[in-house]
Amino acid sequence: MSIWFTEKQTKDFGITARIKKTYHSEKTDFQQLDMVETAEFGNMLLLDGMVMTTEKDEFVYHEMVAHVPLFTHPDPKNVLVVGGGDGGVIREILKHPSVERATLVEIDGKVIEYSKEFLPSIAGKLEDPRVEVKVDDGFMHIAKSEADYDVIMVDSTEPVGPAVNLFTKGFYEGIAKALKEDGVFVAQTDNPWFHQDLIRNAYRDVKETFPITRLYTANIPTYPSGLWTFTIGSKKHDPLEVAEDRFHELDTKYYTKDIHRAAFVLPKFVEDLLK
Repeated sequence: MSIWFTEKQTKDFGITARIKKTYHSEKTDFQQLDMVETAEFGNMLLLDGMVMTTEKDEFVYHEMVAHVPLFTHPDPKNVLVVGGGDGGVIREILKHPSVERATLVEIDGKVIEYSKEFLPSIAGKLEDPRVEVKVDDGFMHIAKSEADYDVIMVDSTEPVGPAVNLFTKGFYEGIAKALKEDGVFVAQTDNPWFHQDLIRNAYRDVKETFPITRLYTANIPTYPSGLWTFTIGSKKHDPLEVAEDRFHELDTKYYTKDIHRAAFVLPKFVEDLLK
């Protein structure tokens, strides 16, 4: 008998995958964590019944969170990831030779533990000497930081449970304070089919905090609707004005210098959200 998992992405729509095996299921101090093997997407991490990452399509999200801001900043040395306990964004950050230190602040240590065990292709760089892993509250870490980071990436779940505070104007203002004078930050801001208000509100709050604010998109099959948005806030550097000679070759599967530019070309209905 086949076992199927369905993520209810809205009350009327979901995404379904056939489960071959359940590796681990646990109610952590913060959320329900499930690590499963799927027939179509390989190993999959679920948090509170939502798909966080899969072996098959993870590279899109992790590359687009990391490389867009890292190429936007001319010399990123000290980088912070809030959330992202699976380690995928850290893996991508370390592809940039200028990076001297990458700090991961993940509130749920169980995400890190089981990602290392069941998602080694994603979490495999968490032991790198340039990486510092902190099991801590990212909101509070930001609140205690001042002009510490060149680039900050917010790799959070949807705004439920422990991630609620990561979608507030106060958090974006804290990020601005935690960044150096020419710092850049990016956050995942969900999809424009089911969460238009979230995108609209996040973009407004970031724009009121950062002189340069832009939205870009990527295609991620296992995320609701498949069309995903990211909001970037920058103090000085415009992601659409990166000099040609700043791009260098990377070992990627989705991101390219042409994708970097094209990702900011928005469908009109998404563009209209930002007006």
